[in-house]
Amino acid sequence: MTSYSLDLGRAGVEKLGHRAVDFVADYLDGLSGEPTLYDTDTSALVTRLLDAPPERPGDLEELLTTIGEAAASGMNTASPGYLAYFPAGGLTSSAFGELIAESLNRYTAFAALAPGLVAIEQSVLRWLCGAFALPAGSGGLVLTGGSMATLPAIVAARDSRVAGEVSRGVVYVSEHTHHCIAKAAHIAGLTRAQIRILPSSADFRTDVAAVARQIQQDRRAGLLPFLLVATAGATSTGLVDPLEELGALARREGLWFHVDGAYGAPYQLTDRGRQLLRGIEAADSIVLDPHKSMFLPYGTGILLVRDEQALRAAHTADADYLQDIGQAGGLPDYAHLGPELTRESRGMRLWLPLHLHGVAAFREALNEKLDLTRWIHRELVSEPALELPWAPDLTVIGFRLRGDGAAAAEANRLLLERINASRRVCLSTTRVAGRYTLRLCLQSVRSHAEQAAEAVDLIRAAVHDLAASSGGRRTTTSAT
Repeated sequence: MTSYSLDLGRAGVEKLGHRAVDFVADYLDGLSGEPTLYDTDTSALVTRLLDAPPERPGDLEELLTTIGEAAASGMNTASPGYLAYFPAGGLTSSAFGELIAESLNRYTAFAALAPGLVAIEQSVLRWLCGAFALPAGSGGLVLTGGSMATLPAIVAARDSRVAGEVSRGVVYVSEHTHHCIAKAAHIAGLTRAQIRILPSSADFRTDVAAVARQIQQDRRAGLLPFLLVATAGATSTGLVDPLEELGALARREGLWFHVDGAYGAPYQLTDRGRQLLRGIEAADSIVLDPHKSMFLPYGTGILLVRDEQALRAAHTADADYLQDIGQAGGLPDYAHLGPELTRESRGMRLWLPLHLHGVAAFREALNEKLDLTRWIHRELVSEPALELPWAPDLTVIGFRLRGDGAAAAEANRLLLERINASRRVCLSTTRVAGRYTLRLCLQSVRSHAEQAAEAVDLIRAAVHDLAASSGGRRTTTSAT
């Protein structure tokens, strides 16, 4: 009988590792020439990839070819021309940190089982708590993204403010709050009726006065307002809520103040970001996604809390089979801070790039994105056919062809289609105040001045071509 070993041995590790590194290097080297959107007909590819694994070993070269074919489909979010949603690019140094961590394969839910690796992860969390001026006793948790990071925050807020009376609790969000808040609240036992979705002010930010009025109205109705959510970088607009005013309101009313900074919070590392985010230091909890504005691979979200004890009180659990696990002085047990018991080492993907490149490199990259966004905005404002509903706070620009109604929405849909047909850039759309709006976010670590200029040229060309094809008056402007 033939024996198949799952252990590669040193020679096998080196062979696989060298070929994998070559694969990654070749991919990254050719990335600028890859389309942002691949062929949409993937039916044959998907059918083939859904095949069950074979009984006998496969050929490494054939397997790498298959992986390459699988990657050449859908939306190329690693491309420097990917300007839709919240690009990041995925730092290769972070990916190698993940390779090391997963190869070490250590369990980090309890610090005593991997104190060194937990200390590496905890060092990043402590640094971030300091960056947001959170007090002694603050802490946090690394999860897989903003949605998962939001859930333990909501649970901690619920238990600390309305324990035993959850059915009377009320949560306050705006129309631009990310939908993960309502989803987490629902999972945490609140009904849809307990979530107040308030209209924004004329500048598309949370209306502080409207929130204050609703809180008083709910108190008079015998309800228990307990959670106020602010957004630091809304998904549709990229705008930052008035954090100082909302934080002050939360303190006056005794509400837990949560800041969804999944996209915008990392800009705290820059001078301009700190000005925009004034008031975030008063938050009881902050969510940020390093896979957005710190350029890390997808699957990296962080929750920071003002009082780590509140997080622990809401999530601590025990069992007889855990009795042999001791304590590691000064380090938290992450199993008692969130919903997960099985947990890999998540700190290396953060720690390695921060220590390898240095914090200044991240600050410089963030400042570059802010500068390029402002340049793109100035260029598009000069295009007579376009209207831009807001000036960007961070790196999201909204624009649309002038006009209103169904005809304007269809024209803007065609505009997006023409821009994205280039496959050099990829934009997305949203609705703001009910109007179809194109959305550009220059955020990737690989997007620089060249991509900004190309995006502006493609947008202008699409605007002019659409005007010409519809019989409209052609306007001429030049890209800088």
